[in-house]
Amino acid sequence: MAILGVNIDHVATVREARKTNEPDPVWAATLAELGGADAITIHLREDRRHIQERDLRVLKESVAVPINLELACATDVLSIACDTTPHQATLVPERREEVTTEGGLEVVGARSKVGDAVRRLKDAGIVVSLFLDPDAAQIEAGAKLGVDAIELHTGAYAQASQRHNLEQTQAALATLIAAGKQIRDAGVTLNAGHGLTYRNVKPVATIDEMHELNIGHSIIARAIMVGLEQAVRDMKRLIS
Repeated sequence: MAILGVNIDHVATVREARKTNEPDPVWAATLAELGGADAITIHLREDRRHIQERDLRVLKESVAVPINLELACATDVLSIACDTTPHQATLVPERREEVTTEGGLEVVGARSKVGDAVRRLKDAGIVVSLFLDPDAAQIEAGAKLGVDAIELHTGAYAQASQRHNLEQTQAALATLIAAGKQIRDAGVTLNAGHGLTYRNVKPVATIDEMHELNIGHSIIARAIMVGLEQAVRDMKRLIS
């Protein structure tokens, strides 16, 4: 059964919109834990548009479940990760002008840079994951770096499902299934995330040996209506 990592970035986004002290992502993490979250996921972006370094440090001291820190292969955030030692670090691509992460990390064309980041994190005792598109070449290159996990970017599947295009949805799901098998055959843990919702999560959750799903926007959106604890509980029920 897949475990659930709840991404609380959007709670910090609301806080930063007014540059105030609420809503508090640490409080959100506590409520997510009460709802059954197996991990808390946060993205410490280079532009600090939502999660701040202080959030990471306070969360590290306060939550009982593992923290999955998403970050770019950038010197400053890598240093922070190695200093705070979250349970897991997931390397992701970043562009300043993007609204949210738009695709998987480029490994094939940046083996040295990504490899250096992986080594720094592993030397600090951190579980390392790469956020990759379901592309055979990228997965092969990522697995060769000795990472512990690969998180499949599920954006194409999510977009097709939201358009209610059954043919494209099934094709995207088949691509994810094949990529998942490649990851497992390489001896690497299989994770997935991006754009997953209450309506489309089940097929991804049932991919063989799926370990972890990281979901943020859909859960926080529902939380506005029903509360965060209940929203997390609803998602847990679906994936289990």
